Amino acid sequence: MLVAFSVAPSGGESPDASVHDAVAAAVRIVRDSGLPNRTDAMFTTIEGDWDEVFDVIRRATEAVGRFGPRVSLVLKADIRPGRTGELTGKLERLERALEDGTDGA
Repeated sequence: MLVAFSVAPSGGESPDASVHDAVAAAVRIVRDSGLPNRTDAMFTTIEGDWDEVFDVIRRATEAVGRFGPRVSLVLKADIRPGRTGELTGKLERLERALEDGTDGA
């Protein structure tokens, strides 16, 4: 499964409302997990089985909780049993479709 998630504290002490330190704590946990992952400006996507992915997300959320009294967590999951390598596979198929002109354009 792939799970894209965004986690951030709210109600913290940062005068500029920046959450980069909290997000860095979460991303560090994801990267240290050893599971395939990718972080962009809005989400971190992680690939693995249900238990391992949600364990990492739980620990990342707990890490962010140390930065404020509330935590916002947004999740989006693509659950495809038996499939692996989809973190890159989906993008590779998209790029092939764009190159082949099979995107309907």
